[in-house]
Amino acid sequence: MATTKTTTLTFRVDPTLKEALRAAAQAEHRSISNMIEVLIREHCEKNGIAIEQSKESNGEHSQ
Repeated sequence: MATTKTTTLTFRVDPTLKEALRAAAQAEHRSISNMIEVLIREHCEKNGIAIEQSKESNGEHSQ
């Protein structure tokens, strides 16, 4: 499995929203980070927002 580069995103949310996110992630056996990524991807797909594929996820590796 190829390792892709990631970036850090830090933000604040209401504690009740964080708890709802934790519960949603747990229900789908995901981490909170992965749940946020899934939600963002679903939102973008639903609203016609393209997400550029990184070179690493396309199987291309720069050397």
